[in-house]
Amino acid sequence: MTIINRRQEDILKELNQKGYVNVVDLCETLNVSSVTIRKDLTFLENQKLLHRTHGGASKQPIYAFERDVNDKEALQVEQKKQIAEEAVKYISNHDYIILGSGSNIHYLSRVIKGFQKLTVLTPSLKVSLELSKETNIDTIQLGGDIRNSSTSAVGPIAEATLSQFSCNKLFLGTDGVHLDFGLSTSNALEAHLNQAMIEVAEKVIVLADSTKMNVRGFGKICDLSKIDVLITDAGIDAETKTKLEEMGIDVVVAGKV
Repeated sequence: MTIINRRQEDILKELNQKGYVNVVDLCETLNVSSVTIRKDLTFLENQKLLHRTHGGASKQPIYAFERDVNDKEALQVEQKKQIAEEAVKYISNHDYIILGSGSNIHYLSRVIKGFQKLTVLTPSLKVSLELSKETNIDTIQLGGDIRNSSTSAVGPIAEATLSQFSCNKLFLGTDGVHLDFGLSTSNALEAHLNQAMIEVAEKVIVLADSTKMNVRGFGKICDLSKIDVLITDAGIDAETKTKLEEMGIDVVVAGKV
């Protein structure tokens, strides 16, 4: 059985509360040198109790890797359903909206029902098929190269089509929401299309469950200053929520009683 000392227990307690820890902050809190803290973090990483990052450590891996959308839809299911139910409140009759791709957006598409009239642009084949069940929704499918893992279009054809429109709301999924790196995804082409979506939308609403917080994907989408609303679940730590709100982002916690 692995034996850890009291200081290392305090590090893990802080990590469980915040989701990440910073070497400088730990030095001040625990009144020890940075050398000592770095040794503690290395030891705890070797015990598979945390993941080292530049300048600190995180509770989960900091980098998001590409996964099949069907696999992602089986993760954090209840949280994604709650996020979808909160997100649909931002849709009004006669809106012109863009729905991105990913599991959170697909969950949202399942609850978009009963509107008098909506026009929706989307690169996601799964979203288009879901919306086609609603006779009062006009769905415009963006074409282009179809990514097998996400069943959504990317590339210059999709971007060229998108540039011909202007929409009042964009609902965007993401693989990572990082305070320094910004919004990101695991695929560079998808990141570039998402950038184009942001440019033609008046309001950007991001759907991201709390496992995406303080995580980076390979392709940067935008700085967090581009986001108007972030809808997440109760797993978001208080410090991250506060820092996002200080940036001017309206953080909505779905499922919160």
